Amino acid sequence: MSLFVEVALPVPMRQAFSYRVTEADLDKAQVGVRVRVPFGRQQLIGLVTGLSQSCDLAPNQIKSVIAFLDQEAVLPPSLYKLTQWAARYYFCSLGQMLSQALPVALRKGAEVEAQQLQIWRVTAAGQEADIDLLKRAPAQRKLLLALLETELSQDELNALELSKTALKALVERGWIECIERRIASDLSWRDGLELIETPHQLNPEQAIAVATLNQQQGYHCTLLEGITGSGKTEVYLALLETVLKQGKQALILVPEIGLTPQTISRFKRRFKVQVVVIHSGLTDNQRLGAWRLARSGEAAIIIGTRSALFTPMRYPGIIILDEEHDASFKQQEGIGYHARDLAVMRGHLEKIPVLLGSATPSLETLQNALSGRYQHLSLGSRAGAAEKVRQGIIDIRNQPLKNGLSHGLLNEMRIHLDAGNQVLLFLNRRGFAPALLCHECGHLHECDRCDAFFTVHQSLGEIRCHHCGNQYAIPKQCHQCGSTMLMGQGVGTEQLADALAKEFPRYPVVRIDRDTTSRKGALETHLNAIHKGEYKILVGTQMLAKGHHFPDVTLVGLLDVDGALFSADFRAPERFGQLYTQVSGRAGRARKPGTVLLQTHQCDNPILRELMHKGYGEFARGQLEERKQALLPPAWHMLLLRAEAHKAEDADAFLAQVAQLLPQDEQCEIIGPMPAPMDRKAGKFRRQLMFQTKTRGLLQQAFEQALPQIEALPLAKRCRWSLDRDPQDLL
Repeated sequence: MSLFVEVALPVPMRQAFSYRVTEADLDKAQVGVRVRVPFGRQQLIGLVTGLSQSCDLAPNQIKSVIAFLDQEAVLPPSLYKLTQWAARYYFCSLGQMLSQALPVALRKGAEVEAQQLQIWRVTAAGQEADIDLLKRAPAQRKLLLALLETELSQDELNALELSKTALKALVERGWIECIERRIASDLSWRDGLELIETPHQLNPEQAIAVATLNQQQGYHCTLLEGITGSGKTEVYLALLETVLKQGKQALILVPEIGLTPQTISRFKRRFKVQVVVIHSGLTDNQRLGAWRLARSGEAAIIIGTRSALFTPMRYPGIIILDEEHDASFKQQEGIGYHARDLAVMRGHLEKIPVLLGSATPSLETLQNALSGRYQHLSLGSRAGAAEKVRQGIIDIRNQPLKNGLSHGLLNEMRIHLDAGNQVLLFLNRRGFAPALLCHECGHLHECDRCDAFFTVHQSLGEIRCHHCGNQYAIPKQCHQCGSTMLMGQGVGTEQLADALAKEFPRYPVVRIDRDTTSRKGALETHLNAIHKGEYKILVGTQMLAKGHHFPDVTLVGLLDVDGALFSADFRAPERFGQLYTQVSGRAGRARKPGTVLLQTHQCDNPILRELMHKGYGEFARGQLEERKQALLPPAWHMLLLRAEAHKAEDADAFLAQVAQLLPQDEQCEIIGPMPAPMDRKAGKFRRQLMFQTKTRGLLQQAFEQALPQIEALPLAKRCRWSLDRDPQDLL
């Protein structure tokens, strides 16, 4: 009997590939297992999507499977269905989507089940050894003391960052050894939940929200709209208590790695269960370890960023998305899936509740809540004794600025700092200065590969393009006229932090942006120091604006928001509203009253006025109405086609041909082809085409029909093109 398997491979071609199964492997062939197969000159790992007893290919064209890597399907049926749905929705191949759903180590062929665990322990000789012999070897002493306290796995040793040289030296002394131990799943948390700390007393709004959510069975999606500081995390914890007591697992998605340390500590302090973390900052083996614990049911709580969405749960109970509005839930590179939309779909497939929490919900989620598709719960008052913040605008027209700071803001800072409080300044521009200017001829130094200016990074001694990564040493002379009178134009976080250190020498300054937190553990170190009060002035980009709880911050200053009010992207007002509300929410979160000051040249701007007087809730509802009138998402549904080429006319001609293949009538609209807001990036010209339809189904149907013809266009090979369904960023 001949048997063939259909295999989904991580390649852009939207098809499965047929392979012959050898007689020795006939009993191993089943849907959902990984296989290693030949593909061209290389070998790839893919997933079996179907079995068949015949194949249309000529016998000499068909190759055999090299090896079956699993005994059973890697993903549970619900996650397999989710990847199938997502591949169709985002117009990508099933193989590409499946590879998003598997940890990197599994894509490289690692075992799904870890049979043995390497454990390091102290030998009998080590127990009796005189530790004073290691006086001159502090690394060995530290390692031995750690192992005398408890046995450690290889992963735990790596996490503690103990010296490998010391490890080798202690093995040679015969004081420690590595043994292999069979892994047994520990599911004891399902028999009875232990709480480590007593839950806080919920206020009436929180109690109503928890009671409402606990009454429901099966799948339902709920938006928890709570103003900043209203205690949404406390609602999550109360909900988790119910879910964990039923012996079910919880998946909690947060937008950035920066928010995971405090989220993890909140959950670990409350529940005596295993909590695992999944994010891009972990090694491949650490991620696989966490994935295994979730799949076996040992990990009761899984916390992670966007990619953790695909983590299998043996006992699925609930999915919670914190800060659901955050743009980082949408993947920008490769397949542009949105973790929020897939989380809702996953909840539907697994018949479990999905909770979306935010102080500033995205317009898509708000529309679903207002139309009744999602349940809508609100938390309108701040938790505990926290009061609403005072808001003010500083009009900086005709005012002298000192390193981007007005006299009014400096005076207010002095008052708050002298009272023993912390001050947070928000500036969404990292580096020393956003441009390098020649004082003699006025030339601005522009990236040679992009339509963007170089950012000056003084501490690194370089100018860098934040779009393509192009970098050079800071030039000594102007490229245009040869003058040596070069200066930074504008203010970045680096310059601001330096200036504040000189202005307020008694108060330590910390800068938090991508440049200062790139090293492992740097962000946690900074955040812990802020909580201990070691820093009094906090300077940062968006990284500092999200979800953090700083009880001693009583003044928040937004330095340069004018750029955010004017943008080529129709989402700019919504983004600005979310950013302003989130940053403002860092002030006055404990018993101390908070103040928010905003420096602007645009103090009469209607967006600003509406936000400050009516708050985000009403502002967002007004934005929804505007989008409806303009036939923009979420009222209509959008697909963005991007094309880039060394010659602008190639990208233009390709998108013009694509436009001919798409329908255009009262229900469908085509905008473009047109240059992207940044016309040239990394040496290539960029063009885009927007395809919009009145209903989601119509977009799916129309584009599915056109896609094979688009792929067959000869011009498709002369430029690099991509699709972005429900785009979040038009730039």
